[in-house]
Amino acid sequence: MERRRSYRIGCHGMDSFELNKIAGAVLFCMLVIVGLHNLGNILVAPKKLAENAYKVEVPETEGAATATAAAEPAKPIAELLAAADAKRGEVQFRKCATCHTPDKGGANRVGPNLWDIVGNKMAHIDGFAYSNNLAGKGGTWGYEELSAFIANPRAFIPGTKMAFAGIRKPEERADLLAYLRTLSDSPKPLPGN
Repeated sequence: MERRRSYRIGCHGMDSFELNKIAGAVLFCMLVIVGLHNLGNILVAPKKLAENAYKVEVPETEGAATATAAAEPAKPIAELLAAADAKRGEVQFRKCATCHTPDKGGANRVGPNLWDIVGNKMAHIDGFAYSNNLAGKGGTWGYEELSAFIANPRAFIPGTKMAFAGIRKPEERADLLAYLRTLSDSPKPLPGN
């Protein structure tokens, strides 16, 4: 005959030895995980870059922008455009290309197509859903207006849908304007010409 062993089990279904084994196993697993994490950090330590590989333009705070504006007087747009380079502006346009197309007859994206934008009236593309503030502003996209809008879209037209922080450096804006000027069958004359 086979003799069956019977163990006396506590009122919760497990004796204290079983609970200790479970607690020990959990603690052991935690120690192994922490040890592997530390060993991984030792074996594969990331190197800090001296400079960010991709630079993200962050809008300046109002205090910093005011201090910068007070430190250097703003150059007239005509003077900046005289020294601007459309090739450098084409590189600047990459910041715009995710939302805008530069091609003649190009499609609208999140933003409208920018062909022949310089000298054209604001909100000139029929059927594009401009923000109410931009559609109601009126006027034309002259060099001064484009420069102010590109510098800080939300300050130039509060409530605009454009979620771009802006291009703070006047020389970079002038380069971009020189490129935008080329997006036309008959480019508009530079100011002062």
